[in-house]
Amino acid sequence: MSVPEAILHLEGAALAIEPAGGATAPIDVAVTAGDLVLVDLGDSRRAAAFADALMGLVPPLAGRVLFEGRDWQEMPQLAAEALRGRIGRAFRDDLWLPFLSVADNIILRPAYHTRTSPSGLLIESSRLCRLLGLPGVPSGYPSEATEEDLRLAALARAFVGTPRLVVLEHPTERLGTALVGAILRLARTIRDEGGAVLWLVYGEALEVSATVPATRRLRLIGNRLAPTDRVAA
Repeated sequence: MSVPEAILHLEGAALAIEPAGGATAPIDVAVTAGDLVLVDLGDSRRAAAFADALMGLVPPLAGRVLFEGRDWQEMPQLAAEALRGRIGRAFRDDLWLPFLSVADNIILRPAYHTRTSPSGLLIESSRLCRLLGLPGVPSGYPSEATEEDLRLAALARAFVGTPRLVVLEHPTERLGTALVGAILRLARTIRDEGGAVLWLVYGEALEVSATVPATRRLRLIGNRLAPTDRVAA
């Protein structure tokens, strides 16, 4: 049964996220406004596949994945693509369109899914980049920026346009733990605006995860996604 107020709802969803094949046991999780959910998936490939499943890019083998009350698999392709514009995602491996500037890459998702003007989105992008330690949005094309600057810009990109849901794939793995405070401040802004954040971790990130004031913590144990402890945020 769907949860009306849920931003994201996994309803008996068996997800094909195992690198060697197979699926999870049915998952029942509802993510609501204000949530900061930390999910330990044990492996970077599982984290990426999990994020893909949440966004309706890979169908569940059983059950349903709903975003804002709508089943990804029952939506026309154009409607699903439009709805994905309300999800910000920080990929483990940065994805950039080489023929667009870094700035245009950053505002590409929200430009078609918000009433904010492109100039307003650029101002917001610059502010977010500064919060993460950059002097502003890296100039020029992705090929002209350093790897570290692109990783920071990719993290800022996930938060531009106040998405309803932000999915972070182990954001501190390559950027370091010094950014935890800045990421939490960005996450708080999304949550205060009625959105939610999923922070996916694995491996050595467990030490970092202990410092994240999550509203809920989940861990993949075998093929079951199980709750661990709760910390008030």
